[in-house]
Amino acid sequence: MAQQDLAQQDLAQRNATQDGARRSGWSWWYLLFIVQFVGALWPPFYNMAEPTFIGLPFFYWFQLAWVIVGAILTAIVYFATDD
Repeated sequence: MAQQDLAQQDLAQRNATQDGARRSGWSWWYLLFIVQFVGALWPPFYNMAEPTFIGLPFFYWFQLAWVIVGAILTAIVYFATDD
């Protein structure tokens, strides 16, 4: 029972900010995820063959580039919102 109380107190302390207010769970950093979705999930934007990059049509290398950009943006959001 005492261990459960300690776990609850620890969780409450992690959810509190330095000034004692509780975190709302929202951060403006999360808006970077919208950039990923708009860039990668709107095919009319990149549905073309030219320009090519190392022999790959634009359609393929643009999607591959968004995998890398998406990973970078996700890491930025993760580290910016990490407590």
